[in-house]
Amino acid sequence: MPKNTLNYAVLLVLIAVVAYNSVYFKKLDEVKASAGTTGGSTFNAAAYAQKFWTEKLLPATSNAADLPTLTTLLKTDKAKGFDTYSHALGIGNIRYFLVKGEGKITSVGNDDVSVTLPSGETVKVATEYIFGNAARDASGLIKITEFDNTMDLNNVSAELNSIIRKQVVPSFKASAKPGATVKFVGAIELNREYLHLNNLEVIPISVEVH
Repeated sequence: MPKNTLNYAVLLVLIAVVAYNSVYFKKLDEVKASAGTTGGSTFNAAAYAQKFWTEKLLPATSNAADLPTLTTLLKTDKAKGFDTYSHALGIGNIRYFLVKGEGKITSVGNDDVSVTLPSGETVKVATEYIFGNAARDASGLIKITEFDNTMDLNNVSAELNSIIRKQVVPSFKASAKPGATVKFVGAIELNREYLHLNNLEVIPISVEVH
């Protein structure tokens, strides 16, 4: 082999080795996870949840669906009821609704307060087990594109539930008495495929007792 050709071949090998060690690939999910929702800084779920609660969720309560009207619609046209009023960040049959109602308190338990609506339906307003994604998803105001990973999404749910437990439930439990009138806005979870409208449980967002 001519000397010039040999030198050229060696040079090509060296370039290939340097290029191989200089370029590497990572999964997109890994890059996003390392960057975080805020592009490098640690995502503050508590701050996000408090801002969402104050600036978006509480104002959205004025647009909540009337609960008796919604249940009537779901009984007659389930598809329309879900398509019009439900929200969820994930795919599947579990959907969430932002609802409002007014009725008489019939009983106060350790875990919830039973409320009978003028329609005769009874719903339970939760006071103990505040968990899940209902408060986060019911309004449809949070978009999954705001987040880079599911951990941040789950943390927002946890923080919103914490706000309800600390800011909504204590005053409600203190004033809830059988026979009192209560106005509430809250979130409910329903399964599109296996729809059950009896004993609905409402996660409270806004409650007034008279």
